[in-house]
Amino acid sequence: MSQFLWLIPALPLLGATINLLIGRRLPRAVSCWLAVAAMAAAFGAAVGAFLELLALPSDAQVIHQTLYQWVTVGKFSVDVGFWLDPLSAIMILVVTLVGTLIHIYAVGYMEHETDYARFFTQMNLFAFMMLMLVLADNYLLMFLGWEGVGLCSYLLIGFYYNRDNTAVGTDEKFLSPRSSGTKAFVVTRIGDFGFTLGIILMFWTFGSLSFGEVFHGAETMFQIGAPIITIMTLLMFLGATGKSAQLPLFVWLPDAMAGPTPVSALIHAATMVTAGVYMIGRSHVLYELAPATMAVVAVVGVLTAFIAATIALTQRDLKRVLAYSTVSQLGYMMLAMGIGAFSAGIFHLMTHAFFKALLFLSAGAVMHAMNDMVDMRRLGGLRKILPITFWTFLIGALALAGFPLFSGFFSKDEILSSAFTSGNVALWVVGVVTALLTAFYIFRAVSLTFGGKPRWKVGEVVTVQGAVASELDAHAAKGLHPHEAKWVMTLPLILLALGALFAGFLGMPAVLGENRLARFLEPVFQHETPHVSAELEWLLIGISAAAALVGIFIALRFYRGDAKTPARLAAYYPSLYKLLLNKYWIDQIYDALIARPGRWLANAFWLELDGKIINGIADGLGNAFRGFGNSLRSLQTGYMRGYALAMLIGVVVVIALLVMR
Repeated sequence: MSQFLWLIPALPLLGATINLLIGRRLPRAVSCWLAVAAMAAAFGAAVGAFLELLALPSDAQVIHQTLYQWVTVGKFSVDVGFWLDPLSAIMILVVTLVGTLIHIYAVGYMEHETDYARFFTQMNLFAFMMLMLVLADNYLLMFLGWEGVGLCSYLLIGFYYNRDNTAVGTDEKFLSPRSSGTKAFVVTRIGDFGFTLGIILMFWTFGSLSFGEVFHGAETMFQIGAPIITIMTLLMFLGATGKSAQLPLFVWLPDAMAGPTPVSALIHAATMVTAGVYMIGRSHVLYELAPATMAVVAVVGVLTAFIAATIALTQRDLKRVLAYSTVSQLGYMMLAMGIGAFSAGIFHLMTHAFFKALLFLSAGAVMHAMNDMVDMRRLGGLRKILPITFWTFLIGALALAGFPLFSGFFSKDEILSSAFTSGNVALWVVGVVTALLTAFYIFRAVSLTFGGKPRWKVGEVVTVQGAVASELDAHAAKGLHPHEAKWVMTLPLILLALGALFAGFLGMPAVLGENRLARFLEPVFQHETPHVSAELEWLLIGISAAAALVGIFIALRFYRGDAKTPARLAAYYPSLYKLLLNKYWIDQIYDALIARPGRWLANAFWLELDGKIINGIADGLGNAFRGFGNSLRSLQTGYMRGYALAMLIGVVVVIALLVMR
């Protein structure tokens, strides 16, 4: 496989190309399963490369393949090359495995769509771009994949481009898929501008964009805290705040739920949004030389985790709860990167891919059974009707909440323990509180969606958390008979549930076993874990477990039966409830301070400066030359007598001038 790394991204590209060219002429089953086969083959190639990497000595676990020289300008050159080490190996396994399961699920979920070939073309193309991003051996090729996943995200979020801005089965207004895709594209472009400047500064400083040359040059040329490294890493982190939805650029991700649910699972849970985390992990040599940037990353990460978790407490749309949960968990990953716990951050990235993809796909199964209904106030009573969906969603919820022995428990505990042992006690406290909030809001979703009595019958009016759900839309309730999905949708749920259950055992704390994942990543990060006494480690584990258990207990108590307690709290603290329900009014603030002035400035330039002044000058000059040309044209009469008379007059004038001299 060392000579065939290119196959891993090339196989999804092949599937995308075939579907793009002839997908609409192929039978539906052929087009769909072609995309699945491309992803499955890429996963097989990734497994082969991973096994070959494992066979290498631990101090030389790198497979490097150069395909061809891409750009050459003077002494500067960039190759199309692939770099497989333990970090990129984990990423390609996650992308291809989770991507394959989501593709299989999408075969059933999208069976009633007419433009399925376009959908699977874009899904395969996204996988190709993401694999290019994580396998690249230089920053320019990484940037190609970086921008590519942004483009594919825009296309997939806006897949339902002909739909309006009202979510089915809810009385709330959201952005239309077209607007949501545009918002995601524009907001992430803001971050990408910073990433671009960081790459330019890197080239100007080191004369190269190759990982090996940049990292070696940084270690030999600069001391810790060098200003140029700090500026460079801050600019790169701005790109990460866009792609990985951190403050202040996280606002695009919740609206991205307008796309099909498989898109939410693939792009906004398991792969694309982790690109910023991966980039920082890959660039850890630079970030370790910039402690100021590391502090910024840690603080932004923990604030993002906390703020997104508080917003998720009051959301009514099931997918939006999961979206803000994604933002919050990405904040945990950034916290890990900021405190230097790179292995812990990658560990949480891996476990999060399993349980968050599971939660999104389970939510999609609920929507599939309920005519796309997403308002949790109108659900309920689905535990026995959708047993497979319920149990898989519950497993994902327990993993997200950090319930002991589930995957999220191990990875989240490692991040929190690293924060405490590295002396960042304040960050640890905020992280523990966020863990409690996480357990609360996800089991609020479990209770409202699957527990209690059915609230989805025609004509019902229900009150949940102080808010009255209006009567069910007729088109959403008509002929509603909830049922479990087909095997093609439930099988991926079961397999992802196994990952959510057992993936955490790869990174157990020292008091419980061996952290195999951290040992596997040692050649990349070369970071020694500080020694912690068994007593302190047990204490930290106990606090993390207690936070999860308390959050789950409170949620089950609050939302059992008629859920009167949340309604009383919402009435007792109306300002706080409105603040969280309206998401801190961040979108409204951005609209007032940035979007509206930007539109006014654009209209002013277009209508006044460009339309009147610039066009006026251009039109005036054009009219003047046109008039001058028309005047000259009038002299060309075509009559010989006129030309002879003009010549005679000219001769007389010349003779007169000569005589007068």
